[in-house]
Amino acid sequence: MSGSGATEEFRAARDFLLRHREDYAAAYAGFTWPRPARFNWALDWFDAVAEGNDRTALHIVEEDGTETRLSFAGMAARSARVANWLRDTHGVRAGDRIIVMLGNQAELWETALAAMKLRAVVIPATPLLGPADLRDRVERGRARHVIVRAADTAKFDEVPGEYTRIVVGGPQAPGTPDAPSTPSTPGAPSTPDAPSTPGAPGTDVPGGGGAAGGTGGRASRWAPYEEAYAASPDFTPDGPTDPSDPLMLYFTSGTTARPKLVEHTHTSYPVGHLATMYWIGLRPGDVHLNISSPGWAKHAWSNLFAPWNAEATVFIHNYTRFDAARLMAEMDRHGVTSFCAPPTVWRMLIQADLSALRTPPREVVAAGEPLNPEVIAAVRRAWGVTVRDGFGQTETAVQISNSPGQPLKPGSMGRPSPGFRVELLDPATGRPGADEGEIALDLSAAPVGVMAGYHGDPGRTAEAMAGGYYRTGDIGSRDADGYLTYVGRSDDVFKSSDYKISPFELESALLEHEAVAEAAVVPAPDPLRLTVPKAYVVLADGWEPGPDTAKALFAHARTVLAPYKRVRRIEFAELPKTVSGKIRRVELRRLTEQGSTAEYREEDFR
Repeated sequence: MSGSGATEEFRAARDFLLRHREDYAAAYAGFTWPRPARFNWALDWFDAVAEGNDRTALHIVEEDGTETRLSFAGMAARSARVANWLRDTHGVRAGDRIIVMLGNQAELWETALAAMKLRAVVIPATPLLGPADLRDRVERGRARHVIVRAADTAKFDEVPGEYTRIVVGGPQAPGTPDAPSTPSTPGAPSTPDAPSTPGAPGTDVPGGGGAAGGTGGRASRWAPYEEAYAASPDFTPDGPTDPSDPLMLYFTSGTTARPKLVEHTHTSYPVGHLATMYWIGLRPGDVHLNISSPGWAKHAWSNLFAPWNAEATVFIHNYTRFDAARLMAEMDRHGVTSFCAPPTVWRMLIQADLSALRTPPREVVAAGEPLNPEVIAAVRRAWGVTVRDGFGQTETAVQISNSPGQPLKPGSMGRPSPGFRVELLDPATGRPGADEGEIALDLSAAPVGVMAGYHGDPGRTAEAMAGGYYRTGDIGSRDADGYLTYVGRSDDVFKSSDYKISPFELESALLEHEAVAEAAVVPAPDPLRLTVPKAYVVLADGWEPGPDTAKALFAHARTVLAPYKRVRRIEFAELPKTVSGKIRRVELRRLTEQGSTAEYREEDFR
């Protein structure tokens, strides 16, 4: 099945979830994954939705007020031009790997759709990456093409290889049919379907092979991406798309080790994120804002597949430095109806005056790391809506979530998403049915939203999927009503005096104190208890690091935590994070093992 048949099968599954968006029991019991024999999401879904559709698909607001609006029909035509140009001018073929290192700019979405149409494989990369990371991606990803901003081309001076180099942001190529977007006054419409042209001008950028794939000369030209707009908007695919064809290769964020290379297919993410659409509660016509850096899986989750599965508008506000007041002003001005942000952003938001947002979104969710209950409570008081947690990984779509309209339990990340059968594997036996254990997906249920495997690493793939389960490496507990609560990464949970300690629980307790903006808890060596909980703390505005603040936090911990869980040591410091914003607890554990003279100990204040 392909073409209209695949489209209708996908639409039927999507519409079932929309009909039962607030009836979890019906959605979970009745949902079945669409499994067309042939399926290309860009051609069979997006282009079908886009035909004659002038509603806004993508709306980007820059820090300086510049706006870019692209309709569904305009985006379909532009991505077809890009696909034709990549194929006809630069020889991009099915299976070719393309490193895409762009910011939140229209070309990012155009390229994603174009690559899908060509059956090329996208390797998403954040512009924050340096030459060493890029060298790893070119080598292990076997990249044949790179598409980057002009500001980042110099990074490839140190990345050898035979790959096409394409730059976004050079001079407008002759014959380009579209004009760049222009600054607009608040509330005024901007130029529709206009290309954005961020980055420094110029295509004679040092750094590598020729436009069609050279051997690595330092003075070679980069091909200007803007030439693509002169190509034909009529695209004919070279062949059918098999559901198992590779679509994306993601390098994981590397919180504990060298990044793994996660392979997703033309169904595992596009179709799998029907579950993500359901969790967020997206509807056709919604305006959805997700704060995420391009290059990471959550960007594809909530800035590509989930909103466009729902036929919603993707809304982006670009900024150099996070400004809560400006963000809320843009949300108000442009009618954002659903909002997703990582816990770091939520923690920054509650430090601001949330009442400044006059019309809160209907749906608010958090993902990336568990959201602490006190943050949820603060948002509920200010906006009258509840932040709903969700759990997933680069390797999957959202596995567990609090879906719209359902009773929420404090601290719980919800129940299994439609289409997923979640088990807790006993840590001793590896068998399912534990009240607390490793979160795992039953693969006998054939969930669509799971990776094909770790590319080029069959051993690691077999380990992750041993015994018929995809094993997440995360520990959770389940209550009598089927709600799951996050305990921690299997390598983050530790014992103190033979009691098991969940860092997340202690961090949540510390965040209840007004002095704490962020916290991370790791085990510290102790001669009596083997280890004791140590907290690295980032202070809120108005608080100073020192013995008085440490004393107040120790007193708070004694009040809200059982004696065996109490934080025994505190150090005020910035938290090391991956470029995707996740706390690198492995680095904090290493620092703790080395010892520190800057820490405060509970016994010093007795």
